Amino acid sequence: MAHACGKLILLGEHAVVYGAPAIAVGIEKGASAHARLIAEPHQPSALKIGDRLVRADDSSELGQALAGLLRELGAPPVEVELTVALPMGCGLGASAAMAVSTARAVLAVVEPASASADEERVLAAAAAWERVFHGNPSGIDAATAAQGGCLLFSRDLGAQKIPLRDELRLGVAVAGPPARTREMIEALARLRDLRPEMVKRSLDSIAVLVQNARSCLEAGDVDGLGKLMDLNQMLLAGLLVSTEGIEHACRLARDAGALGAKLTGAGGGGCVIALVKGDDRPVLDAWKSAGLECFETRVAPQGGKGAST
Repeated sequence: MAHACGKLILLGEHAVVYGAPAIAVGIEKGASAHARLIAEPHQPSALKIGDRLVRADDSSELGQALAGLLRELGAPPVEVELTVALPMGCGLGASAAMAVSTARAVLAVVEPASASADEERVLAAAAAWERVFHGNPSGIDAATAAQGGCLLFSRDLGAQKIPLRDELRLGVAVAGPPARTREMIEALARLRDLRPEMVKRSLDSIAVLVQNARSCLEAGDVDGLGKLMDLNQMLLAGLLVSTEGIEHACRLARDAGALGAKLTGAGGGGCVIALVKGDDRPVLDAWKSAGLECFETRVAPQGGKGAST
């Protein structure tokens, strides 16, 4: 059985698509996959998630993603069974967790001697999967799914671990119906064509917030980190990727004592994260009272994986 983390982007979504850095953390909620070789040589590869079964030769996006991943790995026909513990399409990296766990599971049965150390091939296979759903993904989701911990990521430099001084305590709420990542990226690209200077200023400002946030994380300054998250949310709202539901969930969290709150992922719906210090129950209770699905998660120092409940 192979596992991969879900992810939260603390700061930098959308800007990371244009080469700026972003900060993400892995969470224990993610995806697990089990693979086995198919004995019949002409039977196509298949993937099962719950009651859904797709094949690598069908026309579904999931089937195409599986086919792309297997081509990248040069794998023979396999059957994969996936278990996903994340809401789909809500900015928590479910697709990347599925891709990374599937690639790991396939390598474990095809090349068991090298599978545990071949993360480069895992990430290349995950990228082939992600392109089917997201068009031109930055790679941050797959990197976080594979590594966990807290990462500074950019297209040029890849993923770098950020050593945390203290544990991060985060609340996560589903603030609205999910939006497709590809559509949100394309919407921002159209806005960039219409108002290039405004979008550039916003993306540049987000990049500065990310660098300051890195310093806060390394110093254990969670109050400063929360303020930076709020500023990042303000800039994302200006880029038209926030929604009324996201703004409402952020207000609820701040009013309940969160140090900062923002969307995570592509926006247009999906999830909000809130940074807390001490007791996170007031934030979770505020969300639950508003009818929002939510959970808490922790990110341990020294790059350890978080635990979710």
